[in-house]
Amino acid sequence: MSVSVGQARIFPGWWVVAGAFLCMMTGFAVAYSFAAFFGALETEFAARRGETSLVFSICAFLYFTLGLPGGLIADRVGPRPVVFGGLLLIAAGLVLAAGATSLWQVYLGYGIGAGVGVGLSYVPSVAAVQRWFVRKRGVAVGLAVAGIGVGTLIGAPLAHELIARVGWRQTYLVLAGLTVLGAIASGFLVRRPPEFYGLAPDGDPPAPAGAPPAIPPGLTLRAAVRTGPFWGIYGGALLMSFGLFVPFVHLAPYAADIGLGESFGVLLIVLLGVGSTVGRFMFSSLTNRFGRRLSFACMYLGAGLMMVLWSQSSSAPALIVFALLFGAFYGGFVAIAPSLAADYFGGRALGSVIGALYSGVGIGALLGSPAAGYAYDFFGSYAGAILAGAALCVVSFVVTLLMPEPTHWLQARSRSR
Repeated sequence: MSVSVGQARIFPGWWVVAGAFLCMMTGFAVAYSFAAFFGALETEFAARRGETSLVFSICAFLYFTLGLPGGLIADRVGPRPVVFGGLLLIAAGLVLAAGATSLWQVYLGYGIGAGVGVGLSYVPSVAAVQRWFVRKRGVAVGLAVAGIGVGTLIGAPLAHELIARVGWRQTYLVLAGLTVLGAIASGFLVRRPPEFYGLAPDGDPPAPAGAPPAIPPGLTLRAAVRTGPFWGIYGGALLMSFGLFVPFVHLAPYAADIGLGESFGVLLIVLLGVGSTVGRFMFSSLTNRFGRRLSFACMYLGAGLMMVLWSQSSSAPALIVFALLFGAFYGGFVAIAPSLAADYFGGRALGSVIGALYSGVGIGALLGSPAAGYAYDFFGSYAGAILAGAALCVVSFVVTLLMPEPTHWLQARSRSR
């Protein structure tokens, strides 16, 4: 296998990018299709909005929390079996949810099954890309995580159309079949780091014997969690995530509440995906000019400002602007975070480090959307929950500004030894 990889005309790292793209597109198309199911589940099981939104929140909590064990496993056995197995778990969960006779079974099938599956596949695929690139890391990661944006773009409208034609149960089964196809394709393309095949990152010639490695060894997970930058990234992402996923769950019912209709609400989810896809490329390219830390901080500020806009929006044009721009800042956040972690902590245990950082996002994802749903059930309005999410984004912005630049921090750390 090392010979065929080494003789490939196209640098194999780009095939890893393609595999990661397919993995994330498949997993997050399922995850973010939930907005299309919201009304059907609410009606089928006579559930309140807080109870219904918990389906997605369980899923999001698990796929961010389980990034840590997923990364640890991939660091040991390679990303391929973890990515393939994780996507198959999503498919199995969808099959279980399709036969649900009560809402708790949807919690089990979609919430837990899809959540565990995305959790095991997402971080290993992102970390795999990081290790194949150094100079071109921003572009490569931007392309890979664009799969999340594309998944957001296609998941909800596909599910909405299928639900209208065949019902929500059959739609889950169709998505399960498509997920199996995604598992096969992405599992085939994602592979171990270039050193395993006698290659170097970015397609550079392999280093001669005795030369220092192209990617610095970096920190172990245990060493990383003892540093300030780790907790700066963790804390900022945790606070932002309380409001981050509220639009993905509640934007469609919000649109229906103000008389714009469920179909328009699904369109807004599509526009979140459009903005997310564009933002991943646009903001990833800006990091070379402004630096990753400052660019990352601006994603928090931009998302917070857009949530303020949402709280004041009652017209279709305003909501379209919100969906596109909020999606762009969300996409930039997702695209920049793994590379910023690599800047601080290197590639030695990157999968487990990224997984540990994302566990904080899982806490916010678990609590934020149900809190917004129960706030609506109690007050008849989302405004307070939306503005609280905006305020937490601003706090995350300040936390990130207070962090040292990665190069300065690494130099200071080196001198202190």
